[in-house]
Amino acid sequence: MLMESVYRSEDVPIDERFDCWRTLLGRTHAPVDLVSEHRQDLLVVQRTLSLGAVSVWPSSFHPVVFRRTPRLIRESDPEGLHLTLPLKGMLHVSRERGETCHDPDSFNVLSTSRPFEVRSIASADGLHTGVGLEVPAALLPFPGRLRDRLTGLRLSAKDGFGALLAQLLTQLTHGSHSYQPADGPRLGTIVVDLLSALFAHALDTDGPLAAETHQQTLVVRIRAFIQANLHDPALTPSAVAAAQHISTSYLHRLFQHEEETVAAWIRRQRLDRARRDLADPAQYAVPIHVVAARWGFPQAADFSRAFRNAFGVPPREYRRLARNPDMAV
Repeated sequence: MLMESVYRSEDVPIDERFDCWRTLLGRTHAPVDLVSEHRQDLLVVQRTLSLGAVSVWPSSFHPVVFRRTPRLIRESDPEGLHLTLPLKGMLHVSRERGETCHDPDSFNVLSTSRPFEVRSIASADGLHTGVGLEVPAALLPFPGRLRDRLTGLRLSAKDGFGALLAQLLTQLTHGSHSYQPADGPRLGTIVVDLLSALFAHALDTDGPLAAETHQQTLVVRIRAFIQANLHDPALTPSAVAAAQHISTSYLHRLFQHEEETVAAWIRRQRLDRARRDLADPAQYAVPIHVVAARWGFPQAADFSRAFRNAFGVPPREYRRLARNPDMAV
């Protein structure tokens, strides 16, 4: 089962429930002010699933207004993005850029670095039920300006990447027992990849973009495509360019201002994923050549050489040290 914590307001003295949940939200999301007609009898059930740096928290609660104010932002900002998918009920969201309403067909996107007010509306059972997703902004390949733009979009949860993400979050909500604790970081990687693809698609289709913004979103979309196809040994810059319907020379120009070339970024992503699997206790029995092939290295010798060049030790030695960290010099 995934690492999970559960908060039930009924387990807390009635006069402490409101403040206790507000404190919990400050840890799972960011500090917020709460307003509710149910302050004296607040009912909340919140689970928090740990997926490495990412967390998912299904919850049901009496209607509440959440406010993230400039004062709270100055006091504490984890610099994260928060997505909420209502499952029962609705959300009315007010931001600097306007207002939006969200039902189970759409995601609400918030930045902890920007003020907002979210008014939850209950379903027929008197509770609002939804699933929240917390992702550190640093994990997403978007500059701050594009992240701000995302908080004003209404992202569909019924088609495309949004439907895939909604399906995954809903499945985690109802079936976390199907996974082991070591699966958490792997699921977190999948969530970040899906979220990056969803954001890139949304930015690319949200009306005409300035040339610079279009190039930035194209780079994000390319990175998402690469991450989804790292297993393919034929994933070369020319193959990436063909899949994106651009020329290879234009692809290289897009990456001129990035930290690495396309080929170098592909290789680093593959090696990082392989290193993660080699250090995973649940995969110690998986042969090294199988891990290598999984991440696009069909030739074991090529993988061993690339791994040593990147991390200073061959794959077998890295796995040995990961299993016995006390043996490291």
